[in-house]
Amino acid sequence: MRHGFLLIDKPRGPTSHGAVAMVRRALVERDVGHLGTLDPAANGLLVLAVGNKALKVIEFFSGLGKEYVADIRFGAVSSTYDSEGAIENVATKPGWIEPDKGHVQRAIDQRFTGKIEQTPPSHSAVHVAGVRAYELARKGIDVEMPKRTVEISECTVLSYSYPHLRVRVRVSSGTYIRSLAHDLGDVLRCGGYLENLRRTKVGEWDVDKAVTPDAATWTDVLPLKDILAGFQRIDVTAEEAEHLRHGRKIKREISAGTWAWFDGLPLAVLVPAKDGSQMAQPRKVL
Repeated sequence: MRHGFLLIDKPRGPTSHGAVAMVRRALVERDVGHLGTLDPAANGLLVLAVGNKALKVIEFFSGLGKEYVADIRFGAVSSTYDSEGAIENVATKPGWIEPDKGHVQRAIDQRFTGKIEQTPPSHSAVHVAGVRAYELARKGIDVEMPKRTVEISECTVLSYSYPHLRVRVRVSSGTYIRSLAHDLGDVLRCGGYLENLRRTKVGEWDVDKAVTPDAATWTDVLPLKDILAGFQRIDVTAEEAEHLRHGRKIKREISAGTWAWFDGLPLAVLVPAKDGSQMAQPRKVL
């Protein structure tokens, strides 16, 4: 068995959990999870952890930046900010205009680049009072969605012919592209919603290296030794490795988050001992 990460090109339609189920069947492996969800209406890169050892390291890859190619339609708004919701045509409303490419680019440069305040859609998985926002929205309950600070490091216009806009965006974790589409349409006074979304990157992983969920094989799984190669590490002896496997300390001066490797493989992530001694103790053992 090969513990590691698997790059999946999720089609539009299945949930992230559904894609995980397809991979479980394809690999005949129960221990499969994802590093972060991708909406059913979106397609593209979904990074999965395969094997119980890989599942243990998911936490070390939280907060990775994302890249998307987004198709935005102007002239209408959606109750869910995407094509799945109730669509209302607003192109004929007084004061609403057809923006030219210059207007679009200026709005992006001035309002949708760098750190911005964003309100997630009410039809989203954000928790409000301990409940998923979409569960409340489906019951017709109005909720005040909490704002969040996100960062858009790039928003490049790939093509534009009203009402269709295609952009490539690089964003921090937690950014809603649906909200970006809606807010851009609002700023431009033409209305807008997300028509299609493809995730092309998660961190440094690219969808070009991904496979479809039902076609995944064990040879597609990136081994843990490659996944963790960039982390700070120390090599330990056989005796030290045995101590770490049993949760015991070893005499090493390390910084938190250092990985102990033995025999060419990652073994455990270490933290300095809590008693202040020049010892290291395992926080998580693979």
